[in-house]
Amino acid sequence: MTQPYSKDLRERALARAEAGETIRRIARALAISPSCVSKWRKLKRETGTLSPVQIGGHKKPVLSGEPGTWLSERVRGGPFTLRGLVAELAERGVKTDLRAVWVFVRAQELSFKKNAAGERAGSGRRRA
Repeated sequence: MTQPYSKDLRERALARAEAGETIRRIARALAISPSCVSKWRKLKRETGTLSPVQIGGHKKPVLSGEPGTWLSERVRGGPFTLRGLVAELAERGVKTDLRAVWVFVRAQELSFKKNAAGERAGSGRRRA
């Protein structure tokens, strides 16, 4: 994983910017991206510090807690589609995507299986 630029480099870039040098010139001189300089200026203005934010770490799943409990009960309650579940979660104020719902349903072993009458017809070559 990449490491954030040092605080020293950030301070040198901002010192040059405060002296009136252009962002592109600073970036070229320090061999960094021009967007880094503008983002560091914004970070300094908003937080008052140039310390890098945390990279990585654990992010709590969206479908845990109350939304996860509701989703488990909803899936056990009857037929569903993943897109339908995403729409129902959106109505409840939970922003998620199809993949997250699929992973949740799969991990809980709650996938809906069609009954024999709802199966696809087999290929003609395989019939007796």
